[in-house]
Amino acid sequence: MKTGLKIAIGADHAGFEYKQAILGMFDDIEFKDFGTDSAESADYPDFAHAVASAVEAGSVDFGILLCGSANGVAMTANKHQGIRAAICWKEEVAIPARTHNDANVLCIPARHVTLDEAKTIIERFLTEEFEGGRHARRVSKIGC
Repeated sequence: MKTGLKIAIGADHAGFEYKQAILGMFDDIEFKDFGTDSAESADYPDFAHAVASAVEAGSVDFGILLCGSANGVAMTANKHQGIRAAICWKEEVAIPARTHNDANVLCIPARHVTLDEAKTIIERFLTEEFEGGRHARRVSKIGC
């Protein structure tokens, strides 16, 4: 994994505990935490838009979003033109998300993976490189 990465991270109440744990797992990553700050009920779009905006603006290298299923945060983040948010529930899904789809926001379903699995998914997502080539042509057609 590259060192010195800047990552925007956000979660709703369902992903709060994992977010807090992830913040302490990676010494070589600088996290920008967009909340939530408790396990109290929270609206996932508030955090997903903030993370997506930071990635879109280029103030961070990637984004990580967590919610119960990851669907809500992925749907919200993908409303942003410059975002390619991928739901990854195992590392084998994270690989093509980066290598083929050039995903820049990782969405983790906190209610469906263990914390150890989430860590492995993050490590794989941040290690893989976009392959370009035929994939670049496809990725260039995603935006509206």
